[in-house]
Amino acid sequence: MTVEQLSEEERKTWLSALPEWSLCRDGNAIERTFEFGDFSAAFAFMTRVALIAEKRDHHPEWFNVYNRVEITLTTHDAGGLSLRDVKMARKIDALSA
Repeated sequence: MTVEQLSEEERKTWLSALPEWSLCRDGNAIERTFEFGDFSAAFAFMTRVALIAEKRDHHPEWFNVYNRVEITLTTHDAGGLSLRDVKMARKIDALSA
């Protein structure tokens, strides 16, 4: 199955629906930073994201220090941002709500 990058118009539309996420400088990924009360809460969040990522076979790039988790989503098969990233961002947002 071929995964296609979002067009410029699609990026604008989808990003308006994901106000906490921002487009990376190169325009090929979206990113968001989450902050939690402590390391345990941050790690628990990462575990929940990991379970979703594994189920969807769409794994984030991420970085964690203590209570902070930075997540970047891109679709390597598409060479940039795709609808898979948008859907994953929405699932992640639902976890942090």
